[in-house]
Amino acid sequence: MDMLHENVQDSILGATMDLEVFQKCVQSNIVLLTQVVCKKFVIPDFEQFTLHINRLYENAHAIKEGEVANYIPQLAKVSPDKWGVSLCTVDGQRYSVGDTNIPLCLQSCVKPLKYAIAVNDLGTNYIHQHVDKEPSGHRFNKLSLNQQGKPHNPMVNAGAIVVSSLIKQGANKAEKFDYVMQFLKRMSGNEYIGFNNSTFQSEKETGDRNYAIGYYLKEKKCFPSSADMGVALDLYFQLCSIEVTCDSGSVIAATLANGGICPITGERVLSAEAVRNTLSLMHSCGMYDLSGQFAFHVGLPAKSGVSGAILLVVPNIMGVFCWSPPLDKIGNSVRGIHFCQELVSVFNFHNYDNLRHCARKLDPRKERSEVQHKTVVNLLFAAYSGDVSAMRRFALSAMDMEQKDYDSRTALHVAAAEGHLEVVKFLIKGCRVNPFMEDRWGNTALQDAIRFEQHDVANLLMEYQESYASSLKSTESERRQMSLENLESMV
Repeated sequence: MDMLHENVQDSILGATMDLEVFQKCVQSNIVLLTQVVCKKFVIPDFEQFTLHINRLYENAHAIKEGEVANYIPQLAKVSPDKWGVSLCTVDGQRYSVGDTNIPLCLQSCVKPLKYAIAVNDLGTNYIHQHVDKEPSGHRFNKLSLNQQGKPHNPMVNAGAIVVSSLIKQGANKAEKFDYVMQFLKRMSGNEYIGFNNSTFQSEKETGDRNYAIGYYLKEKKCFPSSADMGVALDLYFQLCSIEVTCDSGSVIAATLANGGICPITGERVLSAEAVRNTLSLMHSCGMYDLSGQFAFHVGLPAKSGVSGAILLVVPNIMGVFCWSPPLDKIGNSVRGIHFCQELVSVFNFHNYDNLRHCARKLDPRKERSEVQHKTVVNLLFAAYSGDVSAMRRFALSAMDMEQKDYDSRTALHVAAAEGHLEVVKFLIKGCRVNPFMEDRWGNTALQDAIRFEQHDVANLLMEYQESYASSLKSTESERRQMSLENLESMV
């Protein structure tokens, strides 16, 4: 086997191709290859981004709280140690860490997906004749309708059962189920979509509350006149028992992030209208009784399920699928919630993060060199213009006020040369920048002020240099004294 491997490797290393063969290889992927070479993906430095994802994954992995759902026997059998995170960007970049190839049931994560299918096929107006779009304020499985006699939204059980009755009307049970399965297969880029019959049977056997909801909906005439309540409930249980992996689930989430176009196949699967409606409802109603807090702290559309799954969408950037079976008291994955909160605390993905002035968070959509170049240009232009207000904004946003341009010139150099006394005062008194930094010609800010005859600035800088040098000596002396004291204590 080793010899075969060596022969194959040798043949690959020795392979050559002429221009014609090369053109045939790349012509069908020229756009993708151009993106790779020019770093034009939505997340240019993907490797650096995944390092942060690994850290967030490990932080959540350390959490041991929560209980596995036990009211459905098949779910109770899953190990609480399972933990996986997969992500897929809108241009097809993929990353997975942990238990991401194990099949798991979608459970309530299927609710936004079947709603999206229904809106795609029948339109918003028709669907919302039968189900409303407001958060309910009640438990997800409560027998409750709004004042118009409709389920509150498609993310609670009553609304999801009604939506099940709207899919592929007139078809038999098998055709309805196959239709949704094929739709999800297309959303996942033809990756793993399965079905767990044991969970389906458990759902039916322990689904008394859902049967009660079904009869309540029938009594209140919530179903279309041609719909059969039994068929709708059967489909509801079946769709909850559909299986994905974290890997395939992340592609489904990315299809929603990409406006309904699957990033793996490039196929438009859902209409823009269906995706917009779905994300809106996920944002307001997707996380059970935690929906308001999740919208506040995370600010992204998401849907959770009692299997421990969380389907998270970062619109126009990526889809994320988390899975960890231990749940909190509300029914959301403990590790999954922690991961989502930390993701938004590190990156400016929150729906209301300011993309221009959110310097305390990372923006993975920009290359580090691009961000650095832009901040230096803005900082030095403000110093050149004498714009103290802009300098204050930059300092408050945690910008490095000592950063240099390609000539190693700082904002203090520029402000001193231009004679902007107020900017110099702000930099030395408000920011305590180093006055001894030299540009590539060996000049300090003081030397620039003298050379351009900015006398007031020069006098101020001379005083500041003396106090700055004195403070450095004092700090060094204190550090040495502390070291001596530590040595004496050790002796």
